[in-house]
Amino acid sequence: MSATTIKTQSEGISFDVRRLFFMLLGIGLFSVIYWCPPWPDAIDPLGETYTLSREAKAALALFALAATWWVFEVVPIGITSLTIGAMQALFLIRPAGVAFRDFMAPSVLFIFGSIVIGMVFTKTGLTKRIAYKMLSIIGNRTSMIYLGCFVMTALMTHFMAHTAVAATMFPLLMTIYSLYTDSEEPTRFGKGLFIGMAFVAGAGSIVTLLGAARGVVALDFYRDITGVDVSFFELSMYMAPIGWLMVFLLWGFIMVFFKPEKAEIEGLKERSKRMYTELGSWTKNEIIALAVILGTIALIALQNFIPALASLDKTGLMLLSTIAFFLLKILDIDDLELIPWNIILLFAGAMSIGYCLWETGAAKWLAVNWLQLFSEAPAIVFIMGMAFFVMMMTNFIMNVAAIAISLPVALVIAPYLGVSGEVILFSSLVVAGMPFLLLVGAAPNAIAYNSKQFTTGEFFLYGVPASVLLLAVTWLAVTVIWPLMGMPIKVPV
Repeated sequence: MSATTIKTQSEGISFDVRRLFFMLLGIGLFSVIYWCPPWPDAIDPLGETYTLSREAKAALALFALAATWWVFEVVPIGITSLTIGAMQALFLIRPAGVAFRDFMAPSVLFIFGSIVIGMVFTKTGLTKRIAYKMLSIIGNRTSMIYLGCFVMTALMTHFMAHTAVAATMFPLLMTIYSLYTDSEEPTRFGKGLFIGMAFVAGAGSIVTLLGAARGVVALDFYRDITGVDVSFFELSMYMAPIGWLMVFLLWGFIMVFFKPEKAEIEGLKERSKRMYTELGSWTKNEIIALAVILGTIALIALQNFIPALASLDKTGLMLLSTIAFFLLKILDIDDLELIPWNIILLFAGAMSIGYCLWETGAAKWLAVNWLQLFSEAPAIVFIMGMAFFVMMMTNFIMNVAAIAISLPVALVIAPYLGVSGEVILFSSLVVAGMPFLLLVGAAPNAIAYNSKQFTTGEFFLYGVPASVLLLAVTWLAVTVIWPLMGMPIKVPV
């Protein structure tokens, strides 16, 4: 029995003191914020006033409760998400029809479709085929297995959404891990493999517009505000050195914090070659599944280049692949029971609290108050302050929303401090792509959690130094890398 568990001998009932404490802490934070007196208005640089309404303050209260419960996992993470919807309806923060509609938002269904693709890789045997081939090339050393998996993850995010990449890599990593140990207990190698995959998926996804929706939305938003159009290739030119620097730094980070128990897996290279040979020739289901997956990825990727495809909804395309798998009998009704609904609910709740903060004005109020602190600061302090705010907010709400609420305010303040709008945009996109603290920050985080190799608390704990590393790289980009590449950092005041 753990030190935090108390058991009454007469009744045989166990009480987890730690769980009870953080459960009550979340409720207490909600109560204090919800029932406290009104907070002062936020005033932006143009003199516009933002009042924190009752609903907005209630949204902040719910935000505090959900964050506490998610980090310390006092109930299953999906149940915390259901609490978000229920509390909005019961406390009249938003109408029930609006709050619960977010649970089936297109982004949630896109994640569902991505997870189904991962299941297809496993069921058809594509996962084993790819894993054995990769291991036969990489060899026996666990450090190289880390590096090979991370590089493969990052490369894939250049061409497909990082959610789909994580869903594809997950069964692959599970197969690799099964060759490392037969134990069901978590290991350092297991933690490093899955946490590293989640982190690196974010790092790789910032390099092109294909890795995540945030890039396209942010560039459109920036063009609307400033009239300046940033091209696909200009974004990749500036983001590639930062993304890949983070990939290799994160590999070193994982080797330090999650150094594998074994330096190498004896005979892995030869065993992988033998197991790949034993798989035999490609099966019909493998070929059909791969054709459907590659076709879906190609259609989604080509939307950025072919105007005729731009009107097709990416979630619709993703779900079309799910439908195809059932029509072609690659999946059946029993496979629906294998869907990790806890993860789906997690993102449904994240969408709901994100929209709640956005629509009530609570997020805007936070952004204005935060950025006003830096309205007279040196340029680099203002840029890093903006980056820090986006980094923190993207761990709790949609990264697109985090940029959308803060970018307009920052672009108003920036000229007075002699800061170019371009550096504000790019530094925001860097940190928005790498939420290392909470599972709700990005789909790869939650997908990695399904491995059962780490807890939400552990993810948060190791995410703190990883976030510090991210801020250090962002500072390096702003002060050294981007100026050398020709990006204007300062403009005449």
